[in-house]
Amino acid sequence: MEKEKNSGARFVEKAAFRGRLCYTVFKSSVPIEEIEDDNLIVNGARLQMAHLVAGDVTQRSINRISLGTSGVAPTVGDTQITDAFIKAVSGFEYPDNGQVKINWTLLTSEANRKAIREFGLLTTNGTLFARRIRKNPIYKESDISIEGEWIIIFIRRGSTWRF
Repeated sequence: MEKEKNSGARFVEKAAFRGRLCYTVFKSSVPIEEIEDDNLIVNGARLQMAHLVAGDVTQRSINRISLGTSGVAPTVGDTQITDAFIKAVSGFEYPDNGQVKINWTLLTSEANRKAIREFGLLTTNGTLFARRIRKNPIYKESDISIEGEWIIIFIRRGSTWRF
């Protein structure tokens, strides 16, 4: 019987997660804009996930949304939101297997006089997890509020074996 040699074997798995940011802008309690679009999961998220899997759970969970003013396109190396207004998320849901929905709101009394162009999710330890920008700013005034949800989706894209 021939014995199979596997001295240089490597398994490369292609698994990923992605995010979807959805929000509604209200003016005087009337919806004026609805947005739904993908976002970029940044490198900080991957580091947080690696620590979580290893049991290092202290301050790793997502607990805040950050809204800022930069219109610079997101990159995986992003670590912060510019001129950030930060607030706690309002809750979590699990809409499907492998998904978590992070609910958030921006009240009429918050972040006034800010030209909001970017959105970010932050972990308890302040690590940027995901980032999204918009082309045109939301000029936040005391009659504007925003209700949103950020869905993180864990997906499997396939796997390959290499010998």
